[in-house]
Amino acid sequence: MDKVIKALEKNGFKASFFNNQQDAKKMLLNEISKDESVGIGGSITILDMGVYEDLVERGNPTYWHWKAEDKKAALEKATTTDIYITSSNAVTEDGKLVNKDGTGNRVASMIFGHKKVFVVVGKNKISKDVDGAFERIETIAAPLNAKRLNLTTPCVYTGVCSDCDSKDRICKAETILSKNPNGTSIHVCIIDEDMGY
Repeated sequence: MDKVIKALEKNGFKASFFNNQQDAKKMLLNEISKDESVGIGGSITILDMGVYEDLVERGNPTYWHWKAEDKKAALEKATTTDIYITSSNAVTEDGKLVNKDGTGNRVASMIFGHKKVFVVVGKNKISKDVDGAFERIETIAAPLNAKRLNLTTPCVYTGVCSDCDSKDRICKAETILSKNPNGTSIHVCIIDEDMGY
């Protein structure tokens, strides 16, 4: 993990390691002031941590389409918040963030528009390199997410991406953050637990 943390820092990201998700959540709540608005990108990791509920309970204006009746409005509001919290499909050992998105809101908000971005990942998302990261996405993250969403993409049945043309396809935007983008402060939080897809 030291190697990954150092590589992320070399690439301009802030990076921290946590023994468990409770410690990571405590840090997030300490780093986010009570008057800052928060957007959240689709993430099983963030869902399992219960961060949304804590932020709402203490009064932070918090927007997450997974928790909203008006999903479109929540997606739009989340793009202009002070803080953005999400996860990444993979983090490489040389400090890159690799993702595939269906809508693009998550990857767009990781790159631009917020004062601070927190990317929370479990140790299971560490990949050797970019090729390994895409392999992880295509054999783990994408099939499991498509299944969770009750879609009918081929990967739901085969467990492997086939670069399909399905109307339900969720892999439409690929991003590799090689360095921390200008004007954005990304804090990558690695947790010593298997979390999310």
